[in-house]
Amino acid sequence: MRLRPIVVLVAAAVCAGAVLAGCAAEPKAVPDACPQRWGGEGVGAWVPDAVDVDGADESLVPGSPVRALVCAYPGVNTDPGGERLGGSRTLTDQAAVMARDLAYLPVTTGKADGLCTLMGGPMTNYLVRFAYADGSALWVGSAEEVNSCVTTTNGTVRTRSYVGKALTTAYREGAWRMPRPDDPCRAVNDRRGRQDTMVPEGPQWVLVCRDEGEKRPPRREHGVAAARDLAAALNDLDTEPSEHGCQEGGPEADHRAYRLVFGYAEGPPAGVHVRYGCTPGVDNGMLQAEVDDDVRRLMARMTP
Repeated sequence: MRLRPIVVLVAAAVCAGAVLAGCAAEPKAVPDACPQRWGGEGVGAWVPDAVDVDGADESLVPGSPVRALVCAYPGVNTDPGGERLGGSRTLTDQAAVMARDLAYLPVTTGKADGLCTLMGGPMTNYLVRFAYADGSALWVGSAEEVNSCVTTTNGTVRTRSYVGKALTTAYREGAWRMPRPDDPCRAVNDRRGRQDTMVPEGPQWVLVCRDEGEKRPPRREHGVAAARDLAAALNDLDTEPSEHGCQEGGPEADHRAYRLVFGYAEGPPAGVHVRYGCTPGVDNGMLQAEVDDDVRRLMARMTP
């Protein structure tokens, strides 16, 4: 009986010590189950909550999560919002690879703009809950839809790089695969860093493809030295946010157009369009600039 007050006093002392040590309340947990309804009003671009995970302000999925819960909300893109949960699937062995691929995508804390076609059709909104070994987690919201025009977000940063088909494969088959084109000249331009500079640092090669509508355009590949010289010239241009278009010149203008695909030791390529007969003539999808003499001089030695 005499021990009971001592136990109470010790417990109180431990609690007081915790307060004095500045122990904060447990961080708000990300629910470990799929919401029963999609809470956004559109296609993609929604998560239940933006969670303060280190690096989430710089990358869609920072670090190496150990589990990914994929939640699917099927509907139609002509009347999006409020879709019911259609099913879910948990990925474990591929969660880190999935996160790595998403972390390579270019992100912004501002509005993610882009041009879209307006076809109506089926779509599926997706939430993915990435869980980490330390118990933390974050949501990523995206979608698959017929126009491939979707904003993907973790609630803090967002991207217009399209991952809808890969998410559908992950949900239906339990396998994560980012689509790759048959022709490298048509590689998707989804490398992080192009929001800040025309060509992200460290290219190992560059493929110069003519971009004039051919099914399989002529191309020439160049090694690391040529790739980095051309990247440096492009990165010296005065850039501004892309408006996803240019003003065509008259009938006497030089209408040659090229797509530059810069390859890297790891991760996706970076692409730049160069159109001599347009103003502005250089565009990487997020930045645009005018073509200058240095770029023209280097391109003259590299074009097919």
